[in-house]
Amino acid sequence: MRNPVGISMKKDEIVIRISEKATHEETVECLNKKIPALKKLYKTEKTPIIVVGKVLKNKEIEEIKQIITKEIDVKINFDSPKVLGLHGIKKAFEKDIENSETKFYKGNMRSGQKIEFEGSLVILGDVNGGAEVIAGENIVILGALRGLAHAGAKGNKKAIIASNRIECPQIRIANIVKEMEKEELDEEYKYASVNEEDKISLE
Repeated sequence: MRNPVGISMKKDEIVIRISEKATHEETVECLNKKIPALKKLYKTEKTPIIVVGKVLKNKEIEEIKQIITKEIDVKINFDSPKVLGLHGIKKAFEKDIENSETKFYKGNMRSGQKIEFEGSLVILGDVNGGAEVIAGENIVILGALRGLAHAGAKGNKKAIIASNRIECPQIRIANIVKEMEKEELDEEYKYASVNEEDKISLE
């Protein structure tokens, strides 16, 4: 990675651009090296900083904030989606996923609600604990997944589950069930699929 972090001065703000291809480790290392140059821009005024480019996880945003504010007292904004959105779930569809009829559900799903569909399901909200989403193909949730999601319910092991945050105790694809470990629930997983060992893997 030639230059994971770029810094430019605009009229009303300083722009920090993080490369889409940069790992978080590369970003942190480069940002730490550029802090002295960044500090020089703040001799006379407190121009706000905006961080753009790569879609960041909440933990990454907090770490970048800490690196900057430890050295500079400045307001920092992040031009990074707070929810998964279509940009954030792009990775989920890099794999060879078959097209299927898709049903959309707008709103959060409460405990006791259940949706079943033979094709793929897109939930424009959260799936809360006690709610169930069952699809013959893929499941995409633009909010948090806290309830039951069963993709590939008719046996399709190529089906995927993509969500802004996977926070449910159990996840199912085809006939494969994964019980979430406590440490896994502490991580920010967004994507579940069946690997070559016929086990559900999280990313």
